[in-house]
Formats: sequence, C-alpha cells, structure tokens
Amino acid sequence: MNKALKRVVFKIGSSSLTFPQGGVNGPVMERLAGTIAGLVKEGLECVLVTSGAVAAGLAKMNLRKKPKDLAGKQAAAAVGQGVLIEKYSCFFEQYGLTCAQILLSRIDLVESAHYKNAKNTLEKLLKYGIVPIVNENDTVVVEELCFGDNDRLSAMVAGLIDADLLILLTDVDGLYTANPVKDPTAELIKTVENIPEVFDLAGGSGSMAGTGGMVTKLKAAEMATRFGIDVFFMNTAYLNEVNQFLNGELPRGTYFPPCEHKFAGKKRWIAYAGLSMGTIMIDDGAQEALLHGGKSLLAPGITKIDGYWERNDLVRVFNLREEEIARGLVELSSEEVARVIGLHSDEIARLIPDTKGREVIHRDKMTVFED
Repeated sequence: MNKALKRVVFKIGSSSLTFPQGGVNGPVMERLAGTIAGLVKEGLECVLVTSGAVAAGLAKMNLRKKPKDLAGKQAAAAVGQGVLIEKYSCFFEQYGLTCAQILLSRIDLVESAHYKNAKNTLEKLLKYGIVPIVNENDTVVVEELCFGDNDRLSAMVAGLIDADLLILLTDVDGLYTANPVKDPTAELIKTVENIPEVFDLAGGSGSMAGTGGMVTKLKAAEMATRFGIDVFFMNTAYLNEVNQFLNGELPRGTYFPPCEHKFAGKKRWIAYAGLSMGTIMIDDGAQEALLHGGKSLLAPGITKIDGYWERNDLVRVFNLREEEIARGLVELSSEEVARVIGLHSDEIARLIPDTKGREVIHRDKMTVFED
C-alpha cells in the first residue's frame, strides 16, 4: 500500500485487550492510545473499534466464567463498558486527546435514518479532533440484530466513514498457510489478493475471551476491501510497526488490497447493512443481464419469490443454483411481484397502473456481487 491516508479504523479484540485470567490489559491499551495519538498528531483521523466489555465486566464483578445466559452477558457488558471507556479516556488524555464512546446495535446500521445519524455523529466527532471509541451495544442488543463479532462491526464502521485503512489487531501475526501452533512449517502470508481462496486456511474462534477467529476477520476484510478500503492484519505486540505500513513498507502481518470494483455510498448499505425482508430467484438469462449486462431486474426473469415485503424494502437475489448474486431495494411489494412473475412491462402496467411497468429492482438501487 502506498497512498495518502486520511482516515484509519483500528479494531482490537478481547484476546489482545484482556488477560487470560481476566481483567483489562492496561499496558496494551496505553500503547494503542499512544499509537493512535501519534497518527492524529500527523494529521490522520482515527476511530477505534474495541471489544472486551464482557471480559472487563467479569473481572470487575469477580466472576471467573462468562455467564451462559444473555442477561448475564449483558450485565457483564454494562459493567465492563464503563471500565473500558474510563481506562481509554485516561490513556488518551495523557496525549492531550479526548475520546468519545459510541455504542452501536445493528439496527443503527440497518435502518437508513439511523445509519445516516451514526455517520453524521462520527463525522462530527472526527471534525472536532475527538477519537470515537466504538463497541457493540451488548447491553440491549437482541440476537436477531447483533453483529456477532466486532470484526464485522469494524468493517461496517470503516465503510460508514469512508476510511482509507482498516487495521485488525489480533494475538497472532497474521494469516498463515496452516495453524502455526500445530504445524511448525506454517508460513505467514504477506498479501492476499483473493479472499475467498483462503477461507479454508482460517480456523475457528481462537480464544475464550472473544467471539471471532480468523474466519470472521477474513469476512470483515472481504467486506472492507469491497468498499475500496485497504485492510491489514497484525499482531498487537507489534503496534510500533504501524508507521512502517503507513509509509509503504510491509511489516509483519497480512495485507489485503482493496477490490478494483468497489461498492460506494448507498450500495454499501444495501450490500451489508440493510436487513433483507425476502428473496427473489431468477433464471440464467436474468443472471447474465445483472452480472454482465449492467441491467435492472425485470419480472420476466423471476422464477419464484419467498418472504413478505413492501415497496422499497431490501431483498436478496439468487440464481437457480441458490447462489446469492445481488441485493436491492424493490420497486414492487411481494404481493405485486407474485402477480407479475414472468410478465412483460406492458402487461405489468395494465395490472398495476401506478408502476408503469417499471423494474422490480432498478440498477441504481442494487448491489451485484459478481460484476
């Protein structure tokens, strides 16, 4: 990577931020604050996505094990979030910086109005020279609307603020050809051009502290690179090497360059943030038109639908092999689509006069995954 940077998002996980026996790792937090402060001093805008609230809360509550019930986890998160932001505030103040706590639920990025408000708030904080510290709002989130892990959240935040770089801090050096703990011949992969090709190299969740492993980081990297954002995995132990990477060198870690054809603006929300209300299956001709013709989705190419939605809701589009190829905002409700499957524009206009036979999903309101 060798380009001018304006905005950087850091994400640090529980395994890097807390001790195995419990409690927050203050020295790591202090080094992270110092690293970010150095970048801010150079004129960069930085956002930190942090995990560790539950783990920090357990230590404060003198609990040795993570509760199995949702209410118990949320209680620990409520206690731990206060611990985290207090410590972060102290460490950033040592460098003359103020930080702000931003707690997000997925609904804040699913609902278009919430999405805009979250973006505006983050933009304003950065304008004021404040470091936003983002975490999932674990205390109130419901399972159906949770991010599941902060790797995904960090990618969505990076896209939300049009970041140039996402740095995923972890307790390993990067992505390896095999599990380095079990295989001494495993080699660190320095650059990954095609993320789907390396998913098999990733294992499961790496520690008791966190909810994500290398798989979730790869999914986050795939999302962010599709937004046109550079991604770098690195070991938290080597925070001092961040500047090497920013200066165009490639230190210890794994680099993921951005995709050539990126999702921008509204299409980012359509692709990853919006909540799908149903599915549309299309034939091979319609698939060809979407993937290679740059066309909108028309009724003649639809074979069947599933779900219930109103106009302007988000739906997912699948081919006959049940592979998702697109997502978009529909011009017709599910009831209306069911009436016009296979029909041409003039027939649709007669059945539903106010549509004028328009597209089921207009190209401008669609994100296609395999252009």
